[in-house]
Amino acid sequence: MPLEIACFNLESALRAHAAGADRIELCADQSVGGITPSLALFTTLTSNISTPINVMIRPRGNADFCCTTADVAQMAADITAFARAGASGFVFGGLTSDGRVDGDRMRELVSLAQGRPCTFHRAFDAVPGEQAEEALERVIACGFSALLTSGGAPNAVQGREALQRLVERAAGRIPIIVGGGVRSGNVGDLVKGTGASWFHSSGIVDGGEVASPEELKALRQVLGA
Repeated sequence: MPLEIACFNLESALRAHAAGADRIELCADQSVGGITPSLALFTTLTSNISTPINVMIRPRGNADFCCTTADVAQMAADITAFARAGASGFVFGGLTSDGRVDGDRMRELVSLAQGRPCTFHRAFDAVPGEQAEEALERVIACGFSALLTSGGAPNAVQGREALQRLVERAAGRIPIIVGGGVRSGNVGDLVKGTGASWFHSSGIVDGGEVASPEELKALRQVLGA
C-alpha cells in the first residue's frame, strides 16, 4: 500500500526516499503541523531524489485554518512558483469562519495547480464531526485528488471508525489518506480497521525533527515494498 512521508527538512526527505516512500509531503515548521517550505529546499531536494514531492501550501500556522484574502493571494503565488519549479502536486486546505470547507477559494486554488493533484490536508479535522460528510462532498466538489485526515480525532487510531465511514462514502471518488500518529506499530491495525489504501506518517519517533530510518523501514515493510 502507498506510503507518504511528511518531511520538514532535507535529511528527513533523503531518508524517506532511501526507505522507498511512494511520495513526500514537503513542508516546514513541524511545531505548527507544517507550513509552506522554502523554494530553495525544494529545488535542492529535486536535484537529489526522484521521489514525487507534493508541496504543502500554508502561509501560516493558524489553528482554525481560516484563510484571509491575503492568505489566499500568498497561496496562489506559492502554487504558481512551485508548479514552475516542478512540484508533483500540492497539499492545502482552508475553512470559513464557521468551520466549513471554503469551497470557492479552494476551487480557485485547485484550478491554479493546472492538473497537478491536490490533497486537502488536516484542516478537515477541524470541521465539526456532524458536518464531516458534507465537508467530504465539498472537498470532492472543489476538485481535490485526495483527502488527508485522522477522522476528526487527535490521531488516526482514535478516529478509526470515522475514517472507515469516510473511506466507504468516498469509495471510487477520492482516496482517503490516513494520517495523524501513524507509526509502524499501529499501521497494520489501521489498514484493517479503515479500509484505506494510502497512509501518511512523519516517521519521527523520538520527539525530534528528523525521520527515523528504522521507523521508515518498518512502515514500508508493514505496508509492503
